[in-house]
Amino acid sequence: MTKRGAQSGFTLVEIAIVLVIIGLLLGGILKGQELIVSARVRNIADQNSGVQAAYYGFIDRYRQVPGDWPATNAAQAIPGVTTGGNASGRLDENEGNPWTEALALWEHLSKAGFIQGNYVGGSAAPSAAETDKAPRNAFQGFLMLFESDDYADAGTRPVRLNLTLGRGIPVNVLRELDVKIDDGLPLSGVLRHALTTGATFSTNDIGHSTAACVDDSADPDIWDIKANEQTCNAIYVY
Repeated sequence: MTKRGAQSGFTLVEIAIVLVIIGLLLGGILKGQELIVSARVRNIADQNSGVQAAYYGFIDRYRQVPGDWPATNAAQAIPGVTTGGNASGRLDENEGNPWTEALALWEHLSKAGFIQGNYVGGSAAPSAAETDKAPRNAFQGFLMLFESDDYADAGTRPVRLNLTLGRGIPVNVLRELDVKIDDGLPLSGVLRHALTTGATFSTNDIGHSTAACVDDSADPDIWDIKANEQTCNAIYVY
C-alpha cells in the first residue's frame, strides 16, 4: 500500500482563526477612527465654551466689550494692550474694517488672562504663517467672534454675535458636533453652516465654508457626510 500524500492548504480552523484576527483588526481600526473624531469634536466644543466664558467673564470684570474697548482706555486696566475699538458697545466694523475689533478681542482676552496665548491685534486678515493674531481650531482654521449674519439659515438672518469655528473642519466632525450640542441640522439651532460666499471675513476664506458640506436636496438640509468634504466651517450663534 502506498501512503496518501500529505494534505496542503489551511484547515477550516486555521481559516476561522485568521478571519477572527482580521475582524478584530478592522474593529480596532474603526474604533480608533471613531475615538479620533470624538476627540476632535470635544476639542472644538471645549474651545467654543472657553471663548464664550472668556467673553462674558471679561464683560463682567471690566464692564466693557473686549475688542470694542478703545485701546487707550483698555491699556489703563490691562497692561500691554495696544489695539481696541470704537466703544459702540458691540463687536462691529471700525471705520469700515471688521478686522480691527475682531482681532483686538483676542488681544484683550489674552492680556487680561482669560484665554491662553499672547495676541497682538491688527487691522488686516491674519495669514497662515501668523500665530499671534487669533486662536485656531485643531485643523488650523482661525476663530473669529463678531456681530454678523454670516451663518446659513432657511429664512432671514438677523445680525447676531457669533463665533466662526474656523475653516478646515471635516464635515463628519461638524455633523457629530451638531448632534452633540444642538439639533444636528446645518441651517437651524445655535450651530450653523458658514456662508460659502460673501462672509465678513472672506479674506483668506477665514469665514467661508464649501457648498459640498451641506446636502440641500434633503428637507430639511442635512450635513452631507457622503461628500466627505474636509474644508467645512461652521458658526456658533450666541
